[in-house]
Amino acid sequence: MNSAEYAQCERFKKVRTSFNIKQGDFAKELAISQGHASDIENARKTVSDRVMEIISLKYNVSIEWLRTGEGEMFNKMDSTDIAFNHFGYIMGNATAQKKAVLSALVEMVYSVPDDKWDYIFEQFENCLRESRESKNSGED
Repeated sequence: MNSAEYAQCERFKKVRTSFNIKQGDFAKELAISQGHASDIENARKTVSDRVMEIISLKYNVSIEWLRTGEGEMFNKMDSTDIAFNHFGYIMGNATAQKKAVLSALVEMVYSVPDDKWDYIFEQFENCLRESRESKNSGED
């Protein structure tokens, strides 16, 4: 194993530990065995391109960082990406009741006509402003 491959193994482990995921759970997410994950982390096997691509997609890790160590570990995400990420995580890991509530909320939002969104956004901003004002007045 050359030094570049060894460094990829270290970055593989860094991803797992930065998310505080057990090795077996991480391996399941990557569709590899725990033994394979252990072999990678102990530099007995290299990280395949397929595994790097799965890590990049599931954990928003920069593929360039995984391959070379250059750049930031994580891809930059805008608020829409973050919302999709959170929603996907919740729907994948939530209780049946939480999934049902979220599904109902999505259905409700989907049914709102386009011409009503400006009004909804204005009301939302008003609620946030009132909440902040109430919080600030309570700190006096």
